[in-house]
Amino acid sequence: MNIELSNAWKTIQEMINGFFALLPNILVALIVFAVFFFLAGALKQVVRRATQNRRRARNLGMVLGRLAQGIIILIGLFIALTIVIPSLRASDLVQLLGISGVAIGFAFRDILQNFLAGILILLTEPFRIGDQIVFKNFEGNVENIETRATTIRTYDNRRIVIPNSELFTNSVTVNTAFDRRRMEYDVGIGYGDDIETAKRVLLEAVQRLDEVLADPAPDVLALELAASTVNIRVRWWIAPPRRIDDLYSRDQVIIAIKKACAENGIDLPFPTQQILFHDQTEETDGDRTRQREGWAAGRDRVPDSRTIGSALQKLARSNHRHNSHQPGEEA
Repeated sequence: MNIELSNAWKTIQEMINGFFALLPNILVALIVFAVFFFLAGALKQVVRRATQNRRRARNLGMVLGRLAQGIIILIGLFIALTIVIPSLRASDLVQLLGISGVAIGFAFRDILQNFLAGILILLTEPFRIGDQIVFKNFEGNVENIETRATTIRTYDNRRIVIPNSELFTNSVTVNTAFDRRRMEYDVGIGYGDDIETAKRVLLEAVQRLDEVLADPAPDVLALELAASTVNIRVRWWIAPPRRIDDLYSRDQVIIAIKKACAENGIDLPFPTQQILFHDQTEETDGDRTRQREGWAAGRDRVPDSRTIGSALQKLARSNHRHNSHQPGEEA
C-alpha cells in the first residue's frame, strides 16, 4: 500500500515539475496567440474599411475579412502549440485537424451549412444590409448579415434571427431591390354607374397626389363584374419603395378616391344578396316528372300537385267549419 502511494506521489511530483518546466513556454505561447488574435481582428477591420465605400465590394470585403481573421488565428494556434510542445510537427497537426474536421463536420453539420450559406449570400448579394425583405411570416429591415445568421428588424421594432441556410434555400421577397415600386387598390362601383366616367374620375384623383409618380404614370383598369359591384383596379408607382412610403401613399390614394366618388355621385355599394322563395308543388313549376328538390325522379313518385285556388278553397272551408260551431257544442 505504501509503495502504491509512493508511486502515485512521484507521478504527481513529476507532473507538477513538468508543468513548471513548461510554464515559460505556456506563457510565451499565450502571448504569441494573443498577438495573432489581435492581428487577425485588425486585419479584418482594415479589409472592411477598404471596401465599405464600395457598395458592390462591401459584402466581399466582409467575407475576405472574416476568412483572413480565421486563417491568422489558426496560424497563431499552430505556432502556440509548437512552442508548448516542441516535439509536435506540422504533419501531426494536419493529421489531427483532418480527423477532427470530419468529427466536427458531423457534429456541427447545421452550423457549417449556415456558414457556407452566409458566405454565398454575402458573395451573390440577393439582398444587402438596409434592404427591406419578406421571408415567410417575417418582414423588416436587414440589420446584419453574418456567416451564421441574418438579423432583420421588424416594423414594430422586434429583432428576428434567421439561419442563413433557410434564406438561401427558400424564396425571399426584396421590396427595396429597385428604386420604384408599383402599388394597386381595387374599387367597387355600382352597376348603375358609367364605367368610363368612373375610370376618368379615379385617374384624375390619383394624378393630383404628390405621393404618386408621374412617370411611370398611374392607370385605372376595369377588373371584373362582381356579385354586387363593378371592380376597378387603380395602379400607381412610388419612390422610394419603402414600407412607410407604401403606407402613406395608400392612405392618400384611398382618401382621394373616396372624396372623388362622393363629389361625382359615384356609388360605392356594399355587398348585397337577393333571396327568392317559390313553392315547388305548384302545377306551373316546370316538368314534374324530372327530379325536383324534395322528391326523387319518376312519374310514379311525383306528389299530387295543387293550385293556389284549391289551397285557398281548403282554407276557406276550414274557417267556415270553425265559425259555424255554436257555444257549448262539440267541435
